[in-house]
Amino acid sequence: MFSPLYLRDLPKLLLVVLSLCLSAIADETVEHKFKPLPYPYDALEPHIDAKTMEIHYDRHHRAYFNNFTAAIKGTPLAGQSLERIFANISENSDTVRNNAGGVYNHDLFWQVSSPAGGGRPDGDLARRLEAAFGSFEAFRATFNEAAATRFGSGWAWLCVDANGELFVSSTPNQDNPLMDIVDRQGTPILALDVWEHAYYLQYQNQRGSYIEAFWHVIDWDEVAARLEAAER
Repeated sequence: MFSPLYLRDLPKLLLVVLSLCLSAIADETVEHKFKPLPYPYDALEPHIDAKTMEIHYDRHHRAYFNNFTAAIKGTPLAGQSLERIFANISENSDTVRNNAGGVYNHDLFWQVSSPAGGGRPDGDLARRLEAAFGSFEAFRATFNEAAATRFGSGWAWLCVDANGELFVSSTPNQDNPLMDIVDRQGTPILALDVWEHAYYLQYQNQRGSYIEAFWHVIDWDEVAARLEAAER
């Protein structure tokens, strides 16, 4: 026999259970789509050439997306967000890890690059970079080093961690700082692809020249917006 106290609280308990169920359902119904490039292939010239952009986006990025969706089809991962998959990436196959990373990393790379980019950040982002690294120039040097010294293929990142601290890191292949296998986790707000397919047609083996060119296309407004979103 239920007590009157239990019966009085039952509607509230049912609402809590319903809310948790709806949250779980919402989290499990992500539809993965191949996102369009935000600008024409030639939009970043002369810093990144149109042919490289076409091959990079329509062949490399698309292949990661196709392989990723094929790998998760019919599995519990199919409705999960990339962020949730990354949080437990150590429990999944290398196929999922490499291709899920390839999708997310490239999506971010296209978004933080812009034909109207370049210059320097301002506002809160500028203040945060100065506080974390001493100056914008020091941040730039740190980021350049992370990109230049990544052995083989990989990425350089500017991230914000759970404590709101900005940091620079580098990951191999298609790993990223959201994954549970990295040394330091955080939310990426700036990304640079240093795989050779990102620059070889134009820069050959001169990775350093490509890294310097990237500073002319960084969309600092987008980076600032991602910092704000990560801290909500």
